[in-house]
Amino acid sequence: MKLRLLLGFAAVALLAFAVPRAKSNPRPKTPDSKPLAYSPRPANTLTFTKDVAPILFANCASCHRAGEVAPFNLTSYADAAKRAKTIASVVEKRVMPPWKAAPGPAYVDECRLTDDQIGLIKQWTAEGTKEGNPADLPALPKFPDGWRNGEPDLVIEMPEPYTVPAEGRDIYRNFVIPTGFKEDRWLSAVEIHPGNRRVVHHVLVHLDVSGKARELDAKDPGPGYRTGGGVGFPSAGQIGGWAPGNVARRSPDGIGVNVPKHSDIVIQVHYNLNGKPETDRTKIGLYFAKAPVDKRARLFPLASRISIPAGDDNYRVTSTMPVPSDVTLRSVMPHMHLLGREMKVFATLPNGKEIPLVHVPEWDFNWQMGYAFKEPVKLPRGSKVTLEARYDNSADNPRNPNSPPKPVRWGEQTTDEMCLAYLNFTVDSERLTQGKTVPSITDYLRKAGEARRKKQEK
Repeated sequence: MKLRLLLGFAAVALLAFAVPRAKSNPRPKTPDSKPLAYSPRPANTLTFTKDVAPILFANCASCHRAGEVAPFNLTSYADAAKRAKTIASVVEKRVMPPWKAAPGPAYVDECRLTDDQIGLIKQWTAEGTKEGNPADLPALPKFPDGWRNGEPDLVIEMPEPYTVPAEGRDIYRNFVIPTGFKEDRWLSAVEIHPGNRRVVHHVLVHLDVSGKARELDAKDPGPGYRTGGGVGFPSAGQIGGWAPGNVARRSPDGIGVNVPKHSDIVIQVHYNLNGKPETDRTKIGLYFAKAPVDKRARLFPLASRISIPAGDDNYRVTSTMPVPSDVTLRSVMPHMHLLGREMKVFATLPNGKEIPLVHVPEWDFNWQMGYAFKEPVKLPRGSKVTLEARYDNSADNPRNPNSPPKPVRWGEQTTDEMCLAYLNFTVDSERLTQGKTVPSITDYLRKAGEARRKKQEK
């Protein structure tokens, strides 16, 4: 998902205050895999119905079922038995389930197999994949049918289908949808359903209160419009996004995203071309807040400059931003491209205590996730949030899109790079139900950056 900065001034603000450092170091050696902490069961006693099915149904079937993103089903003995060796291999390597964060804070919907579960699958496979007694087979979980968060209050979609050409560069296309709202509305969730996952790489949803998006759409023939970068207007806020691995969740009562009356929703879709013409018509489900909203859900992109030399297999960057007021951090979403290898985000409290937020030791561009904390993280004023990332621009990186390697900088194409961590938070002092609002963090950082520059100029 090639996410871009939410607002132009946000980019200026955060880069003015962030402290990026880039350096090359010898690549650290990968430690040898540790043996699984698994006590083997008595020989030839493991069965699919009693032992393996509960693991697969709880951790794999949400994607490996009819109509979902996985390429095959894992909802029956026949499904699992014919792929047993593959399953045993990918779970041992922890490629599957595709949970990328290292152990740390407790996350919502965390999906990670234990050593015991992995060892059990391996033993069952090695001993011939016995089926077992059908009476022992657990029922499949009840999965949402269609919309993950239930039927939306309002479903909007691209005004007409868009035809994606067979070949060429990646396409960013913007589609304008008037809300028709006669009063401000608060949203508790925005759920995005890509119309064609074969070509939809990611989706961003912006708000336009200026009417500029309509003007751009009218000037561009065909559905939607293209720009050289960004969405072509001062976004009034990004209210949603989708990438493979990402899921939409409802905000707790009292927290929401504001959609101003008469505003337009602009869906920006990034298309990857796959060698044949395709058609897409992406839909979005809007869920209105059911309780009075006291705090705005806020999204801030912590970023770092990058300029990766050709051949550098261990390029590192660090970026730090201050926390200007007491906030409650609810989730973090890291983002890099194909050269990304590792990202770590952590907070440092005023007393020096370090709080881990998320660490992705093996970055996967094809499976990007937002990590929501089971217990939101309180960060008092004066804390700092730090992002550390590592890239591999060498010929030994099998994901390197350039052969031979070439210098890579920030950009929107898949072959470019990015370094972002989206922070989702609320400001503790805000009390909308009492008429108390607080400025955005981007306003604070912009003003602080301006003051800092003026001080340096003296």
